[in-house]
Amino acid sequence: MMTTFTRGRRTVAAFGLAALMAVAATAGEARPGSGSSMGSRGSRTYSAPAPTTTAPGAPAPMQRSMTQPGSPMGAPAAPQRRFGGGFFAGLLGAGLLGALIGGGFFGGLGGIASFLGLLLQVGLLVGVVMLALRFFRRRRAEPAMAGAYNRSGPASGPGGPLGGMGGNTGSGLGGGLGGMLGGGAAAQQARPPKRDEVGIGPQDFDAFERTLNQVQLAYGAEDAATLRRLTTPEMFGYFGEEIRANAARGVVNKIADVKLQQGDLAEAWREGPVDYATVAMRYTLRDALIERASGKVVETNPPEATEVWTFLRERGGQWVVSAIQQTR
Repeated sequence: MMTTFTRGRRTVAAFGLAALMAVAATAGEARPGSGSSMGSRGSRTYSAPAPTTTAPGAPAPMQRSMTQPGSPMGAPAAPQRRFGGGFFAGLLGAGLLGALIGGGFFGGLGGIASFLGLLLQVGLLVGVVMLALRFFRRRRAEPAMAGAYNRSGPASGPGGPLGGMGGNTGSGLGGGLGGMLGGGAAAQQARPPKRDEVGIGPQDFDAFERTLNQVQLAYGAEDAATLRRLTTPEMFGYFGEEIRANAARGVVNKIADVKLQQGDLAEAWREGPVDYATVAMRYTLRDALIERASGKVVETNPPEATEVWTFLRERGGQWVVSAIQQTR
């Protein structure tokens, strides 16, 4: 028969392992939005953006979004009010399960140790499923279909109306689109029809690159005012959650020296008074988690990232970040 002391030790061990799993789930997830795909792309939120030279594989699907699948014009989901949050929901679910199998409403728990054991098993199962999904997604990469401009030098091909592949227009993104639009018969055949329904130009690409830099630096500085100005309310909420999670761990995610290396347009479209533009971007940066109390470097993160960002603007307004998707 398990003694009270043994049961207590097992309970503490379960709590410790659960804490380690929580830390592991967030380890390496630095940079705004890193490690998950989040936000909204209007009515295309749950459709894969077109592949590009910068991101030839289909980006990871949205894992967090306020947009309901199949809703017209990407209408946001109505906020759900849940009594007591996830903890009470777990208690209720365990109680109902116990009732169904004949153990009474609270029979499904079997004591606090059994409940913690159940949580641990569910967490391990979720981790295994996520690893399996990530493995299969990586095996389904699609071929490159769009031109891109590399910061280290122009790619091959004749120049287009925006400067194109043969010269630097001042934006790594603008050069990629120029090559795609004006690169001759081969480029026209590779380009999917109606990739750009808005008419994205050099000024737009400059705005995308500038916003990339400003959002990264504001995130590292925990500058809420700048993040609010440059993002949708949904994305601002996600960034705030990440910053608060870092604070709870006693760390801050410092970011510096952000530089776009290559980028190109995946697609641009219009929904009513709102323009959307989804852009693949490969950039370098200095990215590290710093202990708040001592200033000690806790973790350094990869110096290069490739992500797919979606921007939106109201008619006549500025571009703001509405989604970030990870590449595979």
